[in-house]
Amino acid sequence: MNYLSTLPSFSLDLPLDYAQLLAQLTARIRDTQLRATLAINTTLIQLYWQIGQEILSRQDQQGWGTKVVARLAQDLRREFPSLAGLSSRNLQYMRAFAKAWPDAEFVQQVVAQIPWGHNVRLLEAVQDPVERAWYAQQTIENGWSRNVLSLQVESGLYQRQGRVVSNFTRTLPAAQSELAQQLLKDPYTFDFLSLGIEAKERELEQGLLAHVRAFLLELGKGFALVGSQYHLAIGGQDYYLDLLFYHLKLRCFVIIDLKMGEFKPEDSGKMNFYLAAADDLLRHPTDQPSIGLILCKTQNRIVSEYALRGMSQPIGVAQWQLTRALPPELRQDLPTSEEVDAALNTEERENN
Repeated sequence: MNYLSTLPSFSLDLPLDYAQLLAQLTARIRDTQLRATLAINTTLIQLYWQIGQEILSRQDQQGWGTKVVARLAQDLRREFPSLAGLSSRNLQYMRAFAKAWPDAEFVQQVVAQIPWGHNVRLLEAVQDPVERAWYAQQTIENGWSRNVLSLQVESGLYQRQGRVVSNFTRTLPAAQSELAQQLLKDPYTFDFLSLGIEAKERELEQGLLAHVRAFLLELGKGFALVGSQYHLAIGGQDYYLDLLFYHLKLRCFVIIDLKMGEFKPEDSGKMNFYLAAADDLLRHPTDQPSIGLILCKTQNRIVSEYALRGMSQPIGVAQWQLTRALPPELRQDLPTSEEVDAALNTEERENN
């Protein structure tokens, strides 16, 4: 509803710039509310860290046990009945939080900038401190919700980021090369798709476009979809790019070529041709050189490295997968195909 429509009739003789002033003040108030909310979050998390530090200190010096922490939670809730977050369990999280982040300056500058629920999720899911700090910083940079953060942790984004096989160091300026390498990953996980064994590349492309929001989330921040089967007329012939993106941070076009099978050396030659044409036909004077990403079902990294060595255009090669690979400790507990066959044969003999 328009605010002006709710005013009494005598208010119609308002100054000409009244609507503009109202819009400016509304935006300013909302901005202040947002900054106040962020400030409250920062102050609260710093308080949690200080409480955790106190508990840690007394456990080390006086041997506090869980019963003392439980009593402390009970007394604090009695003193502050309207303040949530003072349960015994949450005090234990505060202790773990303080132990995980001993540097007060890092707490203030990084982890205090994300909600408490995000911090608890990181404490539960990520053991390595370097990896945990990376996810915290990425959460701030990308504005991840807690669900998205959980998804990125579960998909092993930290291990996948920057692993793409590429020739960027040889074909791009140093700063652009480093950024491109960081932004691309290997493998890409498309567990939001349902594809049959006999699926074709066009079906993979259509599936990604049908789930474009999930696809963009997996690609990472900054990718803007320009088109699919993007037409290029070259030398009187028609060529079509599977997927064409523009990356806002790299300031360049990104061509993605989808492969249902294993990477082949000739795939890099085809991408080299596409990039040369795209730079002539699409690239603006202020754009950086276009980048190609070949997404294949499987690849031999050594073969990929040799194939890219002779290419003049910046190209990366990565795998895509429909489901996340199981961690080694779980994989070793699964039966082999031979063991499954033997068990089925035994069951069949017993039934007969």
